[in-house]
Amino acid sequence: MIAATCHCGAVRVEVPRKPRSLTNCNCSICRRYGTLWAYYKASEVRVSAAPGATSDYAWGDRRLRFVRCNICACITHWEHILPAASSRVGVNARNFEPESLGPVRIRLLDGASTWKYLG
Repeated sequence: MIAATCHCGAVRVEVPRKPRSLTNCNCSICRRYGTLWAYYKASEVRVSAAPGATSDYAWGDRRLRFVRCNICACITHWEHILPAASSRVGVNARNFEPESLGPVRIRLLDGASTWKYLG
């Protein structure tokens, strides 16, 4: 089990293992957030935060909600608004301690236009 936390520690995201790869997406929101996404099955992700410690943002087709800490504003993860839509959660790998990840392949996703991985 490894954990990611927001800067202030109010939100903790636990996953069972380090990611096999990370995704650097250039869509309009991910490039602004500066995130690197690690993907897990929703059943494998445990988010711990006090009630009211997080808020979320959804845009466009409103399929995903991006969750952030209300204290330090770090983006911690995204999840599907309708859980039955997918069993996948994106965890912001920038919140893991670098030594807990080690070397991990980073894949570039062209979310701005083609939704295909580059290179």
